[in-house]
Amino acid sequence: YQRRVRGRKGEEKKKMPAKKILIIVGDYVEDYEAMVPKQILQMVGHQVHIASPGKKKGEKVKTAVHDFLEGEQTYTEKSGHDFAITVNWDEVKSASQYDALLIPGGRSPEHLRNDSKVVSITEEFHKQGKVIAAVCHGPQLFMGMSFLKGLKITAYPALKRDLIAVGATWVDCPIDGAVVSDDGKIITACAWPGHPQWMAAFLKAIGTSFSI
Repeated sequence: YQRRVRGRKGEEKKKMPAKKILIIVGDYVEDYEAMVPKQILQMVGHQVHIASPGKKKGEKVKTAVHDFLEGEQTYTEKSGHDFAITVNWDEVKSASQYDALLIPGGRSPEHLRNDSKVVSITEEFHKQGKVIAAVCHGPQLFMGMSFLKGLKITAYPALKRDLIAVGATWVDCPIDGAVVSDDGKIITACAWPGHPQWMAAFLKAIGTSFSI
């Protein structure tokens, strides 16, 4: 996926090659955190595979919409859209098939982390030095993984004590911010308001750059 485009002064510039990104989801993944990254990645020309344990291409998972209301102690949850799976789970065999991994938040990470194949593929991405992005409750998926110790990370604030307890280096982050690990390979954000910063950091990490 390469073509030449005209620059401001008419000079030709070579377009960057498209990357192949895996997004792993499960039922009650957070709606915005699945939909928006997928659309952003497709908008800039990357190939995106949406996969879920036991699901086939064309099937769907349920999503949840989480929001914050003034005066309430935690987020609200409402039913969201159905989110379509684009690749058979059986066809996802190895991190070597992809350039990067993205894990949305919501309630799906709490059950995805108990799937041995999800865990092994996630660890494989890290061992191969590939970029992993996770938002909100997405870092729940990392619990028990060896690379978490000492990792500079953020997530939904309710996960702070859990992540510290397993050895991660917690970073307090604005709700609209993002955190990049020291090696530049793990990009995290605490909730969907951080999408602009989080996705900008992710795109930079996988070699996608553009300017206005």
